[in-house]
Amino acid sequence: MSQSSSKVLGVVGLGSMGMGAALSAVRAGVSTWGIDPRAEAGEKFAAGGGQVAKSLAELGAKCDVVLVLVVNAAQTEDVLFGQDGLASSLRSGSVVVTAATVDPTLPPVWAERLLERGIHLIDGPVSGGAKKAADGQMTVMASGTPEAFAAAGNVLEAYSGKVYRLGDKPGVGSTVKMVNQHLAGVHIAAACEGMALGIRAGADPEALYEVICNSAGMSWMFQNRVPHILQGDYTPLSAVNIFVKDLGIVLDAARKYSFPLPLAAAAHQLYIGTASAGYGGEDDSAVVKYYAKLSGITLPAAKADAKADAKGQA
Repeated sequence: MSQSSSKVLGVVGLGSMGMGAALSAVRAGVSTWGIDPRAEAGEKFAAGGGQVAKSLAELGAKCDVVLVLVVNAAQTEDVLFGQDGLASSLRSGSVVVTAATVDPTLPPVWAERLLERGIHLIDGPVSGGAKKAADGQMTVMASGTPEAFAAAGNVLEAYSGKVYRLGDKPGVGSTVKMVNQHLAGVHIAAACEGMALGIRAGADPEALYEVICNSAGMSWMFQNRVPHILQGDYTPLSAVNIFVKDLGIVLDAARKYSFPLPLAAAAHQLYIGTASAGYGGEDDSAVVKYYAKLSGITLPAAKADAKADAKGQA
């Protein structure tokens, strides 16, 4: 449903999530600029009706709200405060929405630095995966001042299905996303472990998937990721290395609170082991390959005529 806005949106990072968010905003009637170092990403966005900026400086000068959907905190900081970063090109009164999974202590620091230039920050990580991003149905876990939300207007709603306003200070959104990543990482690891166990014990993997999806042991991650295993398709929709990073953030934050996370720690070791075995760049369901190496099980072969239908990220 169209929800046109007088605000101009910029999207930094046209990956699977950023592209979906940007094109969803275009479909919602929001004038949208995008930028990505990959030329093919810009071409795809332009073909979908978006406008492609040649530099961060150009994008910042054109936009009222900028969604920064890059990989990590280092990239976010570079986009904001690096050479020709948004801090030097955005107008006073504009808004930055940071969406990468980061340590919750960082968004308040970024917000303070930006506010010195009159720029607002909304701590707004997202969840839902590539498909929900493409459908404009992502969940946004947002926190920031009332002034920041007022300045953003309805732009966040243009690329999402649900916007949760979680607090008046940046950092709360990233705290909630951190908990989401804790659970997502553990659930994926458990799904891979369960499938590997079933295969090792002689269960038909297709039947095992069907039964679990209709039983109490089912989780969204099991239902979403196991089809990648069944089709032998480990195209990185969300890579193993993402959870090496994200669960590392979770564990580092918990350490500051002297809070034990034995399940997250065990899952983190599985992702590290999987990455060390050479699968870090593959889909996070490749944790099952680590179990295959340990146990000698034979996983379903790749199906040349099909890609995994259940596309998603955390």
